[in-house]
Parts: sequence; structure tokens; C-alpha cells
Amino acid sequence: MEPDLFTAAAEERQEKDPSASPLAVRMRPRTVDEVVGQRHLLKPGSPLRRLVGEGGGGPAGPSSVILWGPPGIGKTTLAYVVSKATNKRFVELSAITAGVKEVRAVIEGARRAAGGFGKETVLFLDEIHRFSKAQQDSLLPAVENRWVTLIAATTENPYFSIISPLLSRSLLLTLESLTDEDLSGLLRRALTEERGLGGAVTLPEDSEAHLLRIAGGDARRALTALEAAAGAAMDKSEKEISLQTLEETVDRAAVKYDRDGDQHYDVASALIKSIRGSDVDAALHYLARMIEAGEDPRFIARRLMISASEDIGLADPTALPTAVAAAQAVAMIGFPEAALTLSHATIALALAPKSNAATTAIGAALADVRAGAAGPVPPHLRDGHYKGAAKLGHAQGYVYPHDVPGAIAAQQYAPDAVHGKRYYEPTRYGAEARYADVVEKVRERLRGD
Repeated sequence: MEPDLFTAAAEERQEKDPSASPLAVRMRPRTVDEVVGQRHLLKPGSPLRRLVGEGGGGPAGPSSVILWGPPGIGKTTLAYVVSKATNKRFVELSAITAGVKEVRAVIEGARRAAGGFGKETVLFLDEIHRFSKAQQDSLLPAVENRWVTLIAATTENPYFSIISPLLSRSLLLTLESLTDEDLSGLLRRALTEERGLGGAVTLPEDSEAHLLRIAGGDARRALTALEAAAGAAMDKSEKEISLQTLEETVDRAAVKYDRDGDQHYDVASALIKSIRGSDVDAALHYLARMIEAGEDPRFIARRLMISASEDIGLADPTALPTAVAAAQAVAMIGFPEAALTLSHATIALALAPKSNAATTAIGAALADVRAGAAGPVPPHLRDGHYKGAAKLGHAQGYVYPHDVPGAIAAQQYAPDAVHGKRYYEPTRYGAEARYADVVEKVRERLRGD
């Protein structure tokens, strides 16, 4: 039997007894208008609208679409909506378990269905980035000849993970993470609509806030948790899903943390101060609180990058590259895996030798500039690449450092107003000890000593 996501028998059973299916399945959008989020892809006349036959007789939709975005935001749902809206067969394959043999079988089945019954096929291929180049090549004939409408989903950058011939023949749609507002609207519908919970229970504000946090932008996770908590509440003859019931059901305590309030800033401050104080265990505790509360991982990553320069600097020159790499990784993978990357960076920064010399150096330099201690650039440092510069004395007398031994020329660089000022005062911690030795020798050479 073909690996259809929803067989005819399953759909018939669901129509007769909706409660037999999980809540996440029952609340699956039936039309494009019911899709949660992704407003940028659902505008009138958009490629996605044309793919489902809308658009007022305009050009036909694409034969291949690549959906790129984090898990749980509706990639499978969009593919299913396309198949329902266009009355096409829907076949799902996962690149984790399928190979070329399974792909060819689906393509052959699609050709038979089109030839014998005039029924077109939508092939949804999940996690296409796990396919090898040869496996992705096997899709090209079906895409080029429109034997199937290919909708491929990936959580990784398609420019790195999908072969160029397939990418060039496909429409790339970037899906955005679902917002709390998106999920809140979905939860309200699930609570009230007959195909959902039909008003059997209500969800107080504090319970909804906790549910949104543990969902982490994942609609499937939110609905699964809601269904479990609603069942527990009804078993206890409760008309509302209390926070206690929700905590017991999902086995996760509500973190006292308001992303828009004082707790947000207090916990973020405690994380950075724990890193600055080299208390790796405290830093991990505050990191865990932020993650558990549903904090945006990009916000955490930005704070770590700032900490790397503010509190570590040249005492460990690898700290900033580590933090930047973590931020890039977080942007690519998202939660839950991003927690590992943030932990990696937090531990590295907390245990690194500390120096705020870079922070105090730029602070002192900025203070002088703001106080008016600037002055004109010394004439020999000014631009000399234009006609008449020599007559003005610009760039005259400049000593090219590479022409002198040691590549350090004894000449004045700073304006007169701050000449001789020392902004950078390196520490003797970690790798910065080497800079402390170097900077004194350099300053001596610059003075001509």
C-alpha cells in the first residue's frame, strides 16, 4: 500500500468519529485560509495561492516547491492543504526511511494514476536534506515532466543541502516560526470548535501562557499538550484546565518568567554576571530558566556575543568566535537542539580567563571624543591620493611602516589633543598577558625610544 498520509479509510473513520483522531490531526487546516501563521506566503496572488488553484486564471502554480523552516510550523500541513484544495493524491515519504526505490515507486504510481484516472499526485518529501545527491537526482525527471507536484521540506539551508538542478527548478518558500499570537488563536479554535474540544473545558490565562512557553512555537506540540491536559481536567470533573493540572499532565513546572517583564531582564542579567564571575554552574542554571521559559534563542546568543567582548576580550581570543559561531548555529537549527549550542558557548565563556580591557579602552576613548578632545588628523596621515594634496602638505613625511625594521615607524598617529593618551591597559590574564608585553614595546618604538 502506498504511504499516503491520510488514506480514504482513515478519513472516513475520522468523519464518523472525530474524537478517534488526535486533536492535532482534527485541527489540521482544511483550506489555505485556516493555515496558522505564514501570512507572507498567503497573500492573494502568492505562489502558494496559485499552487492551490487560486489567482484568477493566472499562470499555473510551480511543479516543485521547497519549504524551508524550523520543525512544527506547518510544512506537512501546507502540503496536505495543497492536495486537498486541488483534489490530488497525497503521498508522503520521509528521507530518513525512504530511498531511490521508494521514490521511483511513487513516481510510477503517479504516472499510472494520471494516465488511468486523470488524478494528479502531490509528493511530500520530508527532510529532503537527508537525501544524497544521487537520491535527489532521482527526483529530477518527475519534476521536469510534472509527473508529480513535489513539495519538499527541510530544516536546513537548502542552498547547502539541496542539489542545484533541483533547487533551480523549485520555488523556495521560507516559513517563519509561529508567534504566540498564532498559537493562541489556534488554541482558542481547538477549545471551541466542534472538531476540537467543543467547549468542554476552558483555558485560563496563566495556563495558556505556560502552554505557549512549552510549545516553543510548535503547533503540534501545543495541541498535543492541550489535549492531554483537557483529558486530565475532565477526568477530575473540572471545567477549566488549571495551571496545576497542566503542570502535572506535561510534567513540566511553569517557570516564573515573563519575557516582557522584569524577570526577563533580571534572569538575563544574572546569566551574564554569572559568566563574568566564572560561575559556570550558576550560568547554566539561568540559561536553563531562559530556555524553559521559551526565551528567543537569538536573544540569548546576542547576549553571549556581547559578553565575549565585554568581559573576556583578548584574555581568550577564541571567546568571540565561539559566541558568534553559536549565534549562527542557533539561527540555523532552532530549539530544542539550539539548547546544546547555547550550553556549549555558555560553558566556554564562563570558564574563559576574563578581561574588560577592551571595554574600558573604548569607553575612555569615547569619553575623550565626546568631551571634544579630537583635533585635526596629523597632516602626514591625511589622504594624499588626489591632485593638489602635496601642495597642502597632506601625506608628506609619512613613514611607511613596512619600510623600517620591525614594521613600526616612530611617528605621531593620534591628534595633538590626545597624543600620548593610553586607552588600552591590558591585563595579565590568559592570552592577554602576551599583549601586555607587546603593547609596551610598541609604544616605546612609536616614541622613538
